Amino acid sequence: MASGVLPYIQVVLSVLLIACILLQQTGAALGGAFGGDNFSAGYHTRRGSEKVLFYASILLGVLLAGSAFVALILK
Repeated sequence: MASGVLPYIQVVLSVLLIACILLQQTGAALGGAFGGDNFSAGYHTRRGSEKVLFYASILLGVLLAGSAFVALILK
């Protein structure tokens, strides 16, 4: 029974993980990658919804990896 439901769980987890990653704001400090002088890029503190999305993406990634491991064992 679990092996029949597991692919659907993996699809839902992957869609949620993609949504969490895409909803996170990227830093406006792209100039630092091209030689710009941006010292505050390394000292960014996540607050509010950005922090929730960050932790949700970590949790969803761990759950997706765990479900892939379970699928590997069940086969």
